[in-house]
Amino acid sequence: MARRLGGWMMRGRTVLVAGAGISGLAAAEVLLAHGARVLVSDDRVLPALPAGAEPAAGLPEGVDLVVTGPGRAPGHPLVAEAAARGIEMIGEPELAWRLGALRAAPPAWLVVTGTNGKTTTTGMLESILRAAGLDAVACGNIGYPVVSAVAAGHAVLAVELSSFQLHWSPSVVPAAGLVLNVAEDHLDWHGGLEPYAQAKARALVGEVAVAGVDDAIAARLLAESTASHKVGITLAAPGEHQLGIRDSHLVDRAFPTSDTRVGHGTPLAAVADVRPGGPPGLTDALGAAALARAHGVSPEAVAAGLRAYRPGPHRSAPVGTHAGVRYVDDSKATNPHAADAALAAQPAGTIVWIVGGLFKGARVEELVAAHAGRLRAAVVIGTDRAEIVDALARHAPEIPAVEVTERDDEVMVSAVRRARALARPGDVVLLAPAAASMDQFTDYAARGAAFAAAVRELG
Repeated sequence: MARRLGGWMMRGRTVLVAGAGISGLAAAEVLLAHGARVLVSDDRVLPALPAGAEPAAGLPEGVDLVVTGPGRAPGHPLVAEAAARGIEMIGEPELAWRLGALRAAPPAWLVVTGTNGKTTTTGMLESILRAAGLDAVACGNIGYPVVSAVAAGHAVLAVELSSFQLHWSPSVVPAAGLVLNVAEDHLDWHGGLEPYAQAKARALVGEVAVAGVDDAIAARLLAESTASHKVGITLAAPGEHQLGIRDSHLVDRAFPTSDTRVGHGTPLAAVADVRPGGPPGLTDALGAAALARAHGVSPEAVAAGLRAYRPGPHRSAPVGTHAGVRYVDDSKATNPHAADAALAAQPAGTIVWIVGGLFKGARVEELVAAHAGRLRAAVVIGTDRAEIVDALARHAPEIPAVEVTERDDEVMVSAVRRARALARPGDVVLLAPAAASMDQFTDYAARGAAFAAAVRELG
């Protein structure tokens, strides 16, 4: 691949960076450093641009490449115009892949995708790789652009890629790639579940393909992959070519070592050392371990990396206790699949659930039906309130469902106060929205921060 792309140069080309977010600005800087003329556009007001970059609107004459932000769907007018004019459109990770191929020793890409658990898995993978003494960095959808990681010269990249990014990255062939799970999300962008799943499947085109075989769609994608080494991860005891759980340990039966126990596999780490715990955290840890083992990392480094890893914020994070009621922030639960895991992870007790936002075409019926028996009440926020309220009326008609209509900062203050009034000592108030946040907040982190601030005000 590196040789095939070796003649791909940027000097003298005119490139439009369509989208001035974090990844777009990073792409602009790297393109300028490679001698390209760089134009930058955005649907919003442009921020300060890197020195040498020029503001633009539309698709100016002379552009011969467009680097698009990940959120630009295939139906966007700019996409259609570029196609009509024969101008190639790629994403920032694809740009990073092509520029990395120009290096004498291109970096190894270990790619993580899935509907849920991507960020935790990528962080775990980075921790494991660093425990092995490798020059590794987590990048991509985790917040650090891949193109910046490539420009910095890192040898191994733990790359989180969304379905959007994979769609716009046609040439990327990971050394090893992982699909954790596939559930309804971003259906409005992709036009359906199967196109969404096929975008995820682009992570499985390398030599080693890994997938969560407890998830039916991910298991199918693995079976359909043409990878020479297919590896399943499961919370059950692992079969051949799998990593799984046995005797309270993560066990590897896919990448043999000299100390492999016949028929049982190589112990990698104790279940008790994995944070976050529970089924979602263990699945993430198995996925990270599989990618690291595919890169030749020792079992000892896997164990050390998982012990050292600490979860990021807004993932089942306790934020306070008031009058015997616990408050837990899982704002990262941006779709029903993630909210299902957040609700299931709560210990025995009754939940007052703060839920809602933008569902993006995802269905909430199964989620509500699965957890109705544990709910004391629901506080519903966001634009798509009607969908969750209707589902609650059908599957949990006995519980109060309170709608919050306030906007901006007041929405979370009101939601937390109403949740407090509904909760009883021993309950948990859980923010697990099952929806995107952009209708009322900048992102899921801002939503979680607003929740934590509102909880502090209760004191």
